[in-house]
Amino acid sequence: MPSRRVFIVEDSPVIRSNLIDTLEELAPVTVVGWAERKSEAVQWLRGHEQEWDLLVIDIFLKEGSGLGVLEACKERAPERKAVVFSNYATVDLRQKCIELGADAVFDKSNEIDQLIAYCGSTESTANGSTAHS
Repeated sequence: MPSRRVFIVEDSPVIRSNLIDTLEELAPVTVVGWAERKSEAVQWLRGHEQEWDLLVIDIFLKEGSGLGVLEACKERAPERKAVVFSNYATVDLRQKCIELGADAVFDKSNEIDQLIAYCGSTESTANGSTAHS
């Protein structure tokens, strides 16, 4: 299976490093870049529209919000997926993320296995977005 190209939007260096290591070890992914701020993420995404397959976004960033990143990539090609990976995956936040175009929402504290499974899924519409509502 070809490797999915993943871009990560996460401001915690420890979490970001662990996430990159975990995803690259356990899922067929290659992390192509990362950003700590909304502005950095949006700028990278606009300049590299064809160079990613999956976007993994935290909600709270050093500057701006992951919600703004979701909104900025809402008109992406259908094969490009965006998921939220947050400690604050409440029912309301999950719904807001889905409204803004997230394909799935995962809780950092207890849904890492589901995120890994999603990354390895060949289904373009994995159930993460509705299974956790």
